[in-house]
Amino acid sequence: MRETYHEDGRWWVSPYNFAPDVRQSLTLPESVEIHDATLRDGEQTPGVVFTVDDKVEIAKMLDTVGVERIEAGMPAVSPQDAEAITKISKLGLNARIFTFARALQADIDMALDCGANGVIIEVPIGYPKLTTQFGWTWEDVLKKSASVINYAREKGLYAVFFPYDTTRARPEDLENLCRGIMAEAPPNSIGIVDTMGCATPEAIKHMVRWVKDMTGLPIEIHTHNDFGMGVATELAAVTAGASVVHSCANGLGERTGNAALEELMLGLNLLYGYENKYALDRLPELGALISRLSNVPIARNKPVLGAGNFTRESGIGIDYVMNDPLVMFGTHPALTGRMGEVVLGKKSGKMSVVYKLGALGLGESDDDEIARILLEVKQAGIAKRDILTDDEFTAIVKTVRDGVAA
Repeated sequence: MRETYHEDGRWWVSPYNFAPDVRQSLTLPESVEIHDATLRDGEQTPGVVFTVDDKVEIAKMLDTVGVERIEAGMPAVSPQDAEAITKISKLGLNARIFTFARALQADIDMALDCGANGVIIEVPIGYPKLTTQFGWTWEDVLKKSASVINYAREKGLYAVFFPYDTTRARPEDLENLCRGIMAEAPPNSIGIVDTMGCATPEAIKHMVRWVKDMTGLPIEIHTHNDFGMGVATELAAVTAGASVVHSCANGLGERTGNAALEELMLGLNLLYGYENKYALDRLPELGALISRLSNVPIARNKPVLGAGNFTRESGIGIDYVMNDPLVMFGTHPALTGRMGEVVLGKKSGKMSVVYKLGALGLGESDDDEIARILLEVKQAGIAKRDILTDDEFTAIVKTVRDGVAA
């Protein structure tokens, strides 16, 4: 595991991330894997539908960027879902293929028929869901789960026990369920699921330690982003010992989405030092693919993928954007397959104009002409309430110069 905060001009994050007192306070596992659920939980984004061919294309791209596990879907949903999982399982990817399953033997059989390596076995444990939605007790959940977990393992599948809405479970219900499962049907691992995205990082760390103490199992963390902390809570889980994080590319998912794959990759690698061999420079390609197939645009200021991440309008530091980007950004744009960009608008300065004149091959201007161009740029940016295009800037330069010539 790397313990440096900068490397070869590729990134420069806070050195305090790796301060001895900080690192010693963490319970980091030796390695962390990403379980990506874009093809199942991501498709549950309202209005999103992936075809069989879409899912195969996405799975190939997820494998290219280095995801260790792909949740290829839930075969019980439709014949098309089962077909997609089967095709993905036959691709020979490096990633292991999982399906999503109810606590039903039939769902395990479908996973086997599709050629999956593992199953996520979902059952409710959140108190609102038990009492209102299902009318069950923890005993009911245990009874329905045990035989299915055992069956999955007997058939050679990696079984993840997934008691969802974990963060809203009554402590006695979760404890009884965990102890009962370990006595009757120990799975390969267990998930802590923040279905409503309503737990703090501190609460998640507490739950990871608690469930790990009760079960001795590897802990997986699956969160949603309702309070804007999906990635933060998953990384917090890692600092308490969770060894698998669940994600969706572009942060897709129900309501506010799941923890974003691309943000987890950078966080694990650069902020915590895990040397996973992710192809970070391919993330924009994956993001563009997911955006196109889901018809969900990427916000301009979206972490990692946003078009404006390495864009500078303010005139201060313009020369560093292009020549020494780590002065202005935590990562070099090239690390994630990007380039720095200087744009013009209300907040531009003289250096912005000088840079843009050179970049567009418009020749040099003296200080007086630059000042006049800058004034016109600022006024145009205010009127437009946006940044200017290269054509708009070129027109301004021509107008100013024609005025001088006249």
